[in-house]
Amino acid sequence: MSKGVGGALPSDPRLPSAARPYVPPVVLPQDLPPDYSSLLAVMFGILGIMLRNKIGSWLALIFCAQSLANMKNLENDLKQVVMALAFVVMGMATNYLSAQRSSATT
Repeated sequence: MSKGVGGALPSDPRLPSAARPYVPPVVLPQDLPPDYSSLLAVMFGILGIMLRNKIGSWLALIFCAQSLANMKNLENDLKQVVMALAFVVMGMATNYLSAQRSSATT
């Protein structure tokens, strides 16, 4: 069994000279999939503010950080992340800096 040029067998149908590097297709910013983590950050932020839920505020902070780390379109995603971060800050302030509700009534 003799090998041809480049170590390929003579019956190998691949052509090394015809190989081209992969060029990814251009995707417009409006065609990108939605950022669900920023949506969840806003939803959990609202939950933390309205229901004074600490877990909702912490989850909003986590999803906001995830959305910030996975940002693809800087202009549109940054607006959503800043809005989610505003809800996180308001939720944390509502939960930790405001007067506590009295849970025991005697």
